[in-house]
Amino acid sequence: MNELTYVQKRFINYVETIMNSGKLSHSYLIELGDSFIEFPFVLLFVKMILCPNNVCNVDCLNCKKCNVCKLIDEGNFPDLEIIEADGVQIKKSQLLSLKDEYQNKSLIGNRRVYIIKDAEKLNPSAANTILKFLEEPEDNIIAILLTNNRYRVLETILSRCQVLSLIDVTTFDVVDDSVVQFIKYMIHGDDLFIYYKQIYETVLIDKERAKEIFSLVEKIFIHYLSCSAQNVHYEQFEFLKTIDSEKLLSYITIIEEEIPKLVYNINYKLWLDSIYSRFVEVK
Repeated sequence: MNELTYVQKRFINYVETIMNSGKLSHSYLIELGDSFIEFPFVLLFVKMILCPNNVCNVDCLNCKKCNVCKLIDEGNFPDLEIIEADGVQIKKSQLLSLKDEYQNKSLIGNRRVYIIKDAEKLNPSAANTILKFLEEPEDNIIAILLTNNRYRVLETILSRCQVLSLIDVTTFDVVDDSVVQFIKYMIHGDDLFIYYKQIYETVLIDKERAKEIFSLVEKIFIHYLSCSAQNVHYEQFEFLKTIDSEKLLSYITIIEEEIPKLVYNINYKLWLDSIYSRFVEVK
């Protein structure tokens, strides 16, 4: 592999963290800057997911103990489907064919992966079909959606995916101190209930604000984990050095599972109680 850029190293470090933790999500949305250059890094992740040797490090791929990597590189691996736009759109019929195909068991291993290129090109019918697929995920089926701009992907789909990025964003904007303090309350668990009234009145004042704040917190955690191997840390988040990477991944998982519930007509304070309790349980 040629000399890697900072953002490519960051991506590899994060997917290695995912694989080492055993906390593989059922769906990912990956932002690409240059699809031609960066698609091989998506395939690296796919190889790690599908390799029967439980590969947790990119350097261990192509171990010659199986032919998975070779078949993926050749485009002949039966448990990997890649969907591209048919013309200017990705159509419902393409997703229905995928769904029918993936009702069958894996032909080789325990997992199957499908990649949807240019996810922003899903037409409304196709988007609705893939949304149903994402809402009722199978444990052994992993979705990877690709785009060059996450904000062009439907919010209902975006909210059900863990977002990774191969776009170079090497610095964080300064985050409001109230959000930084809220993160400190999160990682101390019980502080969320001790300062419940203060948090509710100043930070998480309503559903929309909660969605915004938790999405930002998820981004901070993912970015921090991605940068850790390069010793790129930001002064506001120095305290995260004391937090185990698996704990941060657990927080990310909780946020991803809880945020979609905000679109329903639920009692907001009961929702806060629920997500706070889940944070407290993280060890």
